[in-house]
Amino acid sequence: MISINSQNPQMRLIKKAADVLRDGGVIIYPTDTVYGLGCALSNKKGIERIYELKKRNKKKPLSFVCSDLKHISQYAKVTDYAYKTMKRLLPGAYTFILEASRLVPKIILPKRSTTGIRVPDNQICLALIKELGEPIISTSVKTAQGESLSDPCLIKENFNHVVDLIIDGGIIMPEPSSVISLVDDNIEIIRIGKGDISAFQ
Repeated sequence: MISINSQNPQMRLIKKAADVLRDGGVIIYPTDTVYGLGCALSNKKGIERIYELKKRNKKKPLSFVCSDLKHISQYAKVTDYAYKTMKRLLPGAYTFILEASRLVPKIILPKRSTTGIRVPDNQICLALIKELGEPIISTSVKTAQGESLSDPCLIKENFNHVVDLIIDGGIIMPEPSSVISLVDDNIEIIRIGKGDISAFQ
């Protein structure tokens, strides 16, 4: 486990974490909503490990985090309307459902053409994505009972033996992101979470 300053991340530690991801590792890292379990988007073995660790049905898609809107546009089809909408709200506690580009691995798109993408308002997470140079899979860290974990010490107790690195970015009060579909420029609120959705109602 490494501790990274949540306001001013130490770049040597960010580089260390990015190296673990480049080497095919699975890590736990902070976002603005929950602690995420992830690997590099191009790491198919890592994605399979995440499905196993989460005991998640492989028919359920996984979302991922990008560093900014320009980054999103490489992995999804972003219309002018979607761009303007996301520009207002990102980085922030939202997952946007968009039509996936060919760069998104099929393993996380079971029988779908859409994908969930986030740009979290968390300096550690954003620095890590930029250093890695590609998106990171993002799925919440939960106990076997389905509780989201907010304390890095508890995360270490539960996951130290099954992941390659845990980033301690302080205690996060877990609250899921709001999920909003912008497919075909139709707004659909899929889940109400931390992100304020009043602009969509």
